[in-house]
Amino acid sequence: MVVELMLIALILVLCIIADKFSGKFGMPALILFIGIGMLFGSDGIVKIPFDNFAVTEQICTIALGFIMFYGGFNTKWKAAKPVAVKSLLLSTAGVFLTGFLTMAFCCVVLKFRFAEGFLLGAVISCTDAASVFSILRKKKLNLKDGVASLLEIESGSNDPTAYMLTVVGISLVNGENLSTVPYAIFAQIVYGVAIGVVLAVFGIWVLTKTRVVTNGMYTVFILALVLFGMGFSSLVGGNAFLSIYLLGILMGNSSIRNKKEIIPFFDGVTGLSQIVIFFLLGLLSFPHKFPYIMGTAIVIALFILLIARPLTVLLILKPFHCSLNQCLLVSWAGLRGASSIVFSIFAMAAGNDISRDLFHIVFMISLLSVAVQGTLLPYVSRKLDMIDDKADVQKTFNDYQEESAITLMRMYIPKGHNWENKHISEVHMPTGALALMIKRDDETIITRGNTQILAGDSLILSVPTYNPDDDEGLEEIFIDKNHPWGNQRIEDLNLPENVLIALIKRNERNIIPDGKTFIEPEDIVVLYK
Repeated sequence: MVVELMLIALILVLCIIADKFSGKFGMPALILFIGIGMLFGSDGIVKIPFDNFAVTEQICTIALGFIMFYGGFNTKWKAAKPVAVKSLLLSTAGVFLTGFLTMAFCCVVLKFRFAEGFLLGAVISCTDAASVFSILRKKKLNLKDGVASLLEIESGSNDPTAYMLTVVGISLVNGENLSTVPYAIFAQIVYGVAIGVVLAVFGIWVLTKTRVVTNGMYTVFILALVLFGMGFSSLVGGNAFLSIYLLGILMGNSSIRNKKEIIPFFDGVTGLSQIVIFFLLGLLSFPHKFPYIMGTAIVIALFILLIARPLTVLLILKPFHCSLNQCLLVSWAGLRGASSIVFSIFAMAAGNDISRDLFHIVFMISLLSVAVQGTLLPYVSRKLDMIDDKADVQKTFNDYQEESAITLMRMYIPKGHNWENKHISEVHMPTGALALMIKRDDETIITRGNTQILAGDSLILSVPTYNPDDDEGLEEIFIDKNHPWGNQRIEDLNLPENVLIALIKRNERNIIPDGKTFIEPEDIVVLYK
């Protein structure tokens, strides 16, 4: 046992080093994780004998579940919403079409049996969230037209569809009665969605409305929700991957407390999950078998890259008037990876009548996809003129934080304000605040002590960042024409003692209010509780 523990530690350290230097090698770190696994495998240097598909399936299912949960949790819905419809069409109809085209090619050209062709098309039909997320972030690909968010949503949400097709494919291979398939599909979708939504609502309620979970235990509670969601969904026949992805995206975009603790924890869990999956896949492979399946894998990979994926993307995105360059980039970024290999393991573990070496074929296709498409993705993005220098791909994730330790605040000075006609040196700034500039009409004035403040100015202040306690927070309320606060003075409102109107957003202005300030329709009132 001691030797095994030391070996695991060595593997983790090697993967950390590989991740650190992957950029210098010019390829995604995930490829290097696979390479380390192959070095430790039966055909490698260490020669660990390992060919247990059943054990690998169980471990990889849990690890892939955490990757999917965090993919949803870390997707910023505000950035993804404009491209959500296109992404979801790619992750559903796109998966079906890619799988069907691949199946047809395998059966007609490569002479696969129908059941095996269907199964291979099913497991290879999805793009890989781990690979896509890793490359977007590592390479800092700031893409135009919301393509980064589109790829994140697609790759994070298409595994459930591919998993459903894989289950059907396994039934075909095993010659099972297909009369149960319609109900199985119904159960996967309906139960999967219901369990994910119910768990998310429950989790959000517990973390926002109660004090059941104490500080430091938020991550443990969410970990329990993920594991329960996976287990219960599988127990009743639901799609476990769909459940936990919905759980992640709903909780990640809610106002639960302590996200600054939750995100780093699950970032680490996801990183470990990626190492486990890709290392095990490398460990399970037998490189001496590659020459026998190399030709088949290369032909299928080229078909998906040059025909199946581009045709699917064009048919789905062109009706939305997406540019040709955008379609080509989305097509190129359709990386096959861990998800497809894990689904092929499901097939190998459950399929009793598979004549082809499905695992190694899918393994090689995914390896080629991540190595070639993933490595060249930055180059292709530049050649297609899809790089946006003003964008920041990090802002499409919920863990994005500004690097600066200060916060900039815009303070509008209305007529009659007690700072009007005073010099900067004469007003009492909040402790730690500094006046940086004044926006006056179309003019920007760098402030000095003798700079005069006029009515209509917008004063830009830098103020110290404050991290609220668990029982504190900000809430925005939009004042429509029927809101009871409309056209009311703040001093006339019957506000609870623990509530303060901290800011009013009016058009492009931020107003620091006092009791005499009127609230107008179309205002956004920021409450501090």
